[in-house]
Amino acid sequence: MIKGILFDLDGTLLDRDKSLVAFIENQYDRIPAFQCIQKNRFVQRFIELDQKGYVWKDKVYQQLIQELNIDLNWEELLRDYVESFHNHCIGFPGLIEMLDDLKGMELKLGIISNGYGRFQMNNIKGLNIDHYFDAILISEIEGLRKPDIKIFQRAIGRLGIEPQESIFVGDHPVNDVEASVNAGMKGVWKEDSFFDRPSSDHLTIRDLRDIKKMISRDCQRYLKKTMWQCTLVDPCIDV
Repeated sequence: MIKGILFDLDGTLLDRDKSLVAFIENQYDRIPAFQCIQKNRFVQRFIELDQKGYVWKDKVYQQLIQELNIDLNWEELLRDYVESFHNHCIGFPGLIEMLDDLKGMELKLGIISNGYGRFQMNNIKGLNIDHYFDAILISEIEGLRKPDIKIFQRAIGRLGIEPQESIFVGDHPVNDVEASVNAGMKGVWKEDSFFDRPSSDHLTIRDLRDIKKMISRDCQRYLKKTMWQCTLVDPCIDV
């Protein structure tokens, strides 16, 4: 029986792509020096350098300043990013509906996110979802980061459940899906075309609202399988 569901943050609950564009456009409008090139070119180059968030913004800003040959302080730009990004956070469609449904089912909920503690907590609060979660673990605070299975074990321990009673939902094939499976949990891949499909046994969803159907009575047989790789389509979801 499933008693708890844990989530990755960026790319799973937080639509980081849309949030990043919203922030970049706002920063571009506020800083005249950036306006030496067209906004759409600036946004595109920032996203290229950002590499889906796997390049920290100090490197991004330093590269932008060099390429644009502008007189700006990258440390001030980074500070602005850290202090302002949460004001532009956008959740994936169905985020609040999904969390309301899961809380109504009396499931324990958690987040495990790699990143800087204050920054990620601000983003969670920016989405106005912090009150839904019974445990929030951020790598900088915990001194552990995914895919280390210890951070998954620590999270389910805080929720007071067993690994086999838990599901982890994330967009990264290795850090989220394979690592959670290795920790004894059921790994669910939130499909993202940026990544290759996970090699571990997994369930695939495309929409957060699919999660309620995933754990419905009709789908429990999938969750009990040893080899449970499938996509959330009929019979689990009406299409």
